Amino acid sequence: MNKQQCITILGSTGSIGTSTLDVLSRHPSQYRIHALTASSQVDLMLSQCARFKPEVAVMVQELAGRKLAERVQAEGLPVQVLWGAAALDEVASAPQVDAVMAAIVGAAGLSPCIAAARAGKRLMLANKEALVVGGDVFMRAVREGGALLLPIDSEHSAIFQSLPEDASSWQRRVQKIILTASGGPFRTRDPRTLRDVTPEQACAHPNWVMGRKISVDSATMMNKALEVIEARYLFGLLPDQLEVVIHPQSVIHSMVQYRDHSVVAQLGTPDMRVPIAYGLSWPERIESGAAALDFHALAAMTFEAMDEPEHVLRFPGLRLAWETLRGAPGSCAILNAANEVAVEAFLNKRIRFDQIHELNRATLDSLVCTPPECLDDLLALDVRSRQEAERNLTCLM
Repeated sequence: MNKQQCITILGSTGSIGTSTLDVLSRHPSQYRIHALTASSQVDLMLSQCARFKPEVAVMVQELAGRKLAERVQAEGLPVQVLWGAAALDEVASAPQVDAVMAAIVGAAGLSPCIAAARAGKRLMLANKEALVVGGDVFMRAVREGGALLLPIDSEHSAIFQSLPEDASSWQRRVQKIILTASGGPFRTRDPRTLRDVTPEQACAHPNWVMGRKISVDSATMMNKALEVIEARYLFGLLPDQLEVVIHPQSVIHSMVQYRDHSVVAQLGTPDMRVPIAYGLSWPERIESGAAALDFHALAAMTFEAMDEPEHVLRFPGLRLAWETLRGAPGSCAILNAANEVAVEAFLNKRIRFDQIHELNRATLDSLVCTPPECLDDLLALDVRSRQEAERNLTCLM
């Protein structure tokens, strides 16, 4: 890359956002930051503004934005402060921006992702919900805007790195994609005891450092269900060409099996700075800051089939991925909204851990939708799905 790249980070105070800033800090001559965005963490955003000197800082919540503006002014920082959802779209599509790291968790990241896609940006997608909710609408924006879509989830980045460079030959050469899953903190736990799981236990992932919502999704395996849906849209394969296997060591991040039955895999330490650095520099590679994989220190790598009876009982939500992909258009968006409501309710101790799946299942069964055709349709469906999930939640409490 010859010219300095101008970057917007959507969700800079989360785990992906802070890891992105760490990678960028190692290459100050290659990247500069146009905008950082967050929801409400004023103290952390202020420290990021002081260190990285973005041109713009955006807070989604107005009160947080006003507090940040006061403190930025008090410290004499040359940072413009904006707030509100519309400001996210603005900094994602700004003319001077070359690349956007989309790291906002949940459906809230859909609109700025579509704005970046329509503006033809290098869009580094760590927000799987943009594809799960957006589906064909989101992919149409990518095509029409001429955006470069690069996956940042470790599994999808691994698949991207294991595919041939010629995207037009993927369907012809590839037999299936194999997504690996660590199994989370409850991989060996008796399924009958999952009703007693606490939020603190669910957030204690054995391999990865993640936010609370994503950690719970890993514990239920709903994160893998969402990743299956994301892979379907990213790589244009059929649902039957997507498989999940448990790999507790998290060394192989995912695999591609070709029609001659050869398998290409991407390996590395479980550190999100690796796919982030790859997304920033593709097709080149830059230093990520992650430790090198030490083959001499590796324990044996093991694999477990997801269709083992106890895994089916532990992780019933995983099957919803294929069900919604084969279901009516909009089903994936309903599942995502219901799961966000369910996880929040669990973290707030309103429902049990095992009731997360019950709520997702009930919402899918009770809501009928018309096929979404545009962003407004998707946002309306998301609202309806959350309302339906809240109604179903009252029946569980």
